[in-house]
Amino acid sequence: MTPDQKRILELENEIAILKRLVQQLIEENERLKHPKNSRNSSVPPSKDENRPFKTKSLRNSEGKSSGGQLGHEGTTLQMTSNPDFIIDHYPSICDRCGCDVSKVPSEQVVCRQVIDIPSIVPIYAEHRVFRTVCNCGHHVQASFPSGVNSPISYGSNVEATIAYMHTRQFIPLERMSEYFANVCNLPISQGAICDILERFAQKAMPTYRLIAKDVECSTVVGSDETGAKVNGKRGWFWTWQSKLATFIAYSHNRGTATIDENFANGFENAVLVHDCWKSHFETNVQTHQICTAHLLRELKFFEERYSSKWASMFKLLLIDALKLKNNLTPIQYYEPINQRTEIEKRFEELLLSSIDQNMKEVCTFQKRMIKYKNYLFTFLYYHDVPPDNNGSERAIRNIKVKQKVSGQFKTIRGAEIYAIIRSITDSCIKNQQNVLAAFANIAKLQPV
Repeated sequence: MTPDQKRILELENEIAILKRLVQQLIEENERLKHPKNSRNSSVPPSKDENRPFKTKSLRNSEGKSSGGQLGHEGTTLQMTSNPDFIIDHYPSICDRCGCDVSKVPSEQVVCRQVIDIPSIVPIYAEHRVFRTVCNCGHHVQASFPSGVNSPISYGSNVEATIAYMHTRQFIPLERMSEYFANVCNLPISQGAICDILERFAQKAMPTYRLIAKDVECSTVVGSDETGAKVNGKRGWFWTWQSKLATFIAYSHNRGTATIDENFANGFENAVLVHDCWKSHFETNVQTHQICTAHLLRELKFFEERYSSKWASMFKLLLIDALKLKNNLTPIQYYEPINQRTEIEKRFEELLLSSIDQNMKEVCTFQKRMIKYKNYLFTFLYYHDVPPDNNGSERAIRNIKVKQKVSGQFKTIRGAEIYAIIRSITDSCIKNQQNVLAAFANIAKLQPV
């Protein structure tokens, strides 16, 4: 090979390298121009570099003004017919001539009420045990009631309040301790609060298992998972939830091991609604429903990033399917429907359509839809199956709120305790039960 030929070969190699570099820079530039965020992908809001404009929401305007709508039933502070005490105000001096009118008969003309709460003062209940002598000469001694196990301890209402503040109001231990000292006049250290939460979690275990059983027997189950720091290391909170129950569990694993550990038999009679995470597809279920809200966000990104007509058509398809869902009557789910057949036909056509190979993410999305095509429109065949996984995201979102307010969990046991108590909290809310009242009943039990 001559020197000129070698030089030509070197230049060709250099040109090829530069072309690849230019292509990478072009793609990087496009990604920077159209970044992924929480409104056009599955990126969580906490990872948004800059908050996207609210005008880019997936929701369409319904033409309604902000605030309460016409016909909305409002709530107004009401007076009680049985006040705790009455304060009468009689006139004493005439504001015209200055005469004394304090002894002149008066009549009531108007009343107003002020609602307040009393200062909180701890109540100390002392339990005394007595002993007597039977006629037979045997010394008989009474015993302490259940739960009175030490010279002094906190009562069930204190336990219930701490569990409520921990999982419903997300209050950190330090501020919880401050609250009890300043508001309730009852000093409680952070260590004592941890002990109380441990004891309460043990008492709550039977209820926690009942919630798991209720979810396992449901016909529609939603699932999701989210990362959480525990003592500086990454862990995972999982949720499986139904219409009336929410089960939350902590695990160091994001794979099928966690599913097998909590629901070894899966959900044989259920439709599992999830965000397409691969581990969920290995769960034993009747069928699946993948979340359309996630898909709509991805398609929105493809429109912004590639101006993809295919993505716009797919997005319109999902919107039409959601409209059909809203208009179906319960009996129609089990009958042939022309609109549903048309939607599925359009879906098949989109799966067979060719896509510009330069749109790599769109091509990958199409391949995923081909793989899971049987699980996209399950919600059009079951009345109780939602088209999205929003219910599970609501059930798991509190983990992020707790971490924002209180910081990371310090121990694995602390994360497990939170999962147990929060499962009961969310299930109470779903059943429109008073969370604090439910906790008070649990606190009266004995640890298992």
